[in-house]
Amino acid sequence: MQKKQGALILILIGMIVLAFPIIGLFPFSLITGLIISIVGVGLLLGGIVEIGESFGLGISGIILGIIALILGIGFIINPALFSFVASLLVFIAGFILLGIGIVTITGKFGEDKSSGVVSLILGIIYLIIATLVSDPAILGTLIGLWILITGFLMLFQKE
Repeated sequence: MQKKQGALILILIGMIVLAFPIIGLFPFSLITGLIISIVGVGLLLGGIVEIGESFGLGISGIILGIIALILGIGFIINPALFSFVASLLVFIAGFILLGIGIVTITGKFGEDKSSGVVSLILGIIYLIIATLVSDPAILGTLIGLWILITGFLMLFQKE
């Protein structure tokens, strides 16, 4: 019974997020921002403690902590930054997949080149998705679809 109630709540939330896609982006951006900020504080404090033993390691911890704090606070304040960073990471993954595909197809790694073709196709799909995800409204719509589909899967799942 509780599973069906949870599923109906997810379906309702999914429809609300589909109607107002930017609303769906706020919780993800806020939670990610809080987690990255906590990691940033940890790195910053770890770097300060470590600077006495290893200057290079301490400075790198402090720099990474500051970067994480800036990103975390940026995600909390501006959800569009979350969308930009998400699309940037997907772009990077897409270019890496394209590179792997090209190297596998052109290299002398054996007779079978099918994994290279698959990498090329996935790389192109990643680049298309990254272009779409760079728009916060589209990212919010994808989040809404994910919530809605999860709700329907829960609703029709056997207990």
